[in-house]
Amino acid sequence: MKEIKVPELAESITEGTIAEWLVKKGDQVEKGDPILELETDKVNVEVNADAGGVITELLKEEGDDVEVGDVIAKVDENGEAGGSDEDTSEDEGSQEEKKEEPKQEEKQESKSDDKKESDDKASEKSSSDQKQKDIIATPAARKRARELGIDLSEISARDPLGRIRPEDVDAAASGGQKEEKKEQPKKEKKQEKSNEKTEFEKPVERIKMSRRRQTIAKRLVEAQQESAMLTTFNEVDMTNVMNLRKERKESFQDKHDVKLGFMSFFTKAVVGALKEFPLLNAEIQGNEIVQKKFYDIGMAVSTDEGLVVPVVRDADRLSFAGIEKGIMDVAVKARNKELQLEDLQGGSFTITNGGIFGSMLSTPILNSPQVGILGLHNIEKRAKVMPDDTIQARPMMYIALSYDHRIVDGKEAVQFLRRIKQMIEDPYDLLLEG
Repeated sequence: MKEIKVPELAESITEGTIAEWLVKKGDQVEKGDPILELETDKVNVEVNADAGGVITELLKEEGDDVEVGDVIAKVDENGEAGGSDEDTSEDEGSQEEKKEEPKQEEKQESKSDDKKESDDKASEKSSSDQKQKDIIATPAARKRARELGIDLSEISARDPLGRIRPEDVDAAASGGQKEEKKEQPKKEKKQEKSNEKTEFEKPVERIKMSRRRQTIAKRLVEAQQESAMLTTFNEVDMTNVMNLRKERKESFQDKHDVKLGFMSFFTKAVVGALKEFPLLNAEIQGNEIVQKKFYDIGMAVSTDEGLVVPVVRDADRLSFAGIEKGIMDVAVKARNKELQLEDLQGGSFTITNGGIFGSMLSTPILNSPQVGILGLHNIEKRAKVMPDDTIQARPMMYIALSYDHRIVDGKEAVQFLRRIKQMIEDPYDLLLEG
């Protein structure tokens, strides 16, 4: 019998949640075949069988949290395909019944006057067995309950769907659940039921947070707690960029097979500004400031499962077309759940574009350990006083820079954002500088 364990995933990933089993008990697998999809805090990865044979047991269920090294399944390298969890449960149950029957017969032979009592017990056992089958429990939980001699009807399930799992059985065996029931006064029980009813006056639905959503929530809170985050704002006149895109978009797409978007302009401007204000391309490690001499720009991408920030590498060495292709590539991979761990690691600065959803203004949260993030917003025509004192309706965008005040002073942050504004408002100069 061969055990299948959660393999080493990456240096920064030690646990995950089973998103989906790709096999079931009794299936024949070859070495290297994918057997389950594991959801981590960064990407979903497939776990492969490290031995060929027949799946004899699935030790974890979909939704269970597992760590690297945990045994999740067993494979019989000499087994034959077939069978199911339900069959195994029934077989084990019938075997136990067969073991118990001789004992009852022995008692009947030795004590004939107890025959009626034995019949009553058998009837009670049959009724009890039926109740056990009606209870929602995993096959592993049923097996564990039989081993420990625990009645499933006495076990409280922690699963939102009411399904009893092996850990619930173990908790009941240790007396935890029984003690709680004994120690809790009846009045408190009534009060708890009352609270459950009055907590929400109208129907609600409770949805378990995915591992990725939990990680996003945790890291956003950590970023605010562990950094001295501050945000500064400016506005950009997008007239020249929009005119340039209008002039060049067709020839650009014909030549490079990719559209000329706004993100390549802002990426180029960010790289240029980072070179002038290097502390915004740094991070804090202990008592040291680590200034990065590379420009790997994170691009925040919204997916159905939450926000991810894949990285466009060496943005300073890429042309406008190279940046647009890089952004398109990571965005498609993110939405198709094809991102690899290396796509998400090592960014030095992040750009997030809430404008695509219609956001007018926001304060983006730092993508730790980075110390700077640029927020872009929607473009709207607003009245602007021109140098000749005329008032014109111009396409304007608010931009926001959140930064870590521990190493970036307000003066640098304001100048950094103003430099981006200057380059965007004079895109021809930006093009010439490459």
